Amino acid sequence: MIILLMFPVLDRLQAGDARARRVARMLAETFVTDIDDSLREMGVGDLSVPKKVKRAAQALGERCLAYRRAATMPEPIQALGREIAATVPGLDAHPAGAEALARIALKSVEDLRAVPAGQLLAVLARPPELSHSGGAI
Repeated sequence: MIILLMFPVLDRLQAGDARARRVARMLAETFVTDIDDSLREMGVGDLSVPKKVKRAAQALGERCLAYRRAATMPEPIQALGREIAATVPGLDAHPAGAEALARIALKSVEDLRAVPAGQLLAVLARPPELSHSGGAI
């Protein structure tokens, strides 16, 4: 699911200039680093972590490529729905759910294409705002 959520942003960035593609690469590297950190925090054995991280990185590239190809098909909702159903556990038995996710992803891709590159990069470069309820964090 994380890859499906990253796909519209990565797709938009990779279609941009060199700076945007660099940000896409940094986002992908952050994903890989987070997978590594998460596996280690869960106590996965040190010897198996690199293999699992490598599989996650490959999955990110392969799925984004498959999702991008599906999005350019004559019937993109159905094509992307099939890809999503094949890659998101449990959705193979629920094509309507996969197509609903496909609609959301395709709408996100469309909406992000309308955002000027400079504005998108400015938002991505801005640190997240932390909310707090007045107590110590």
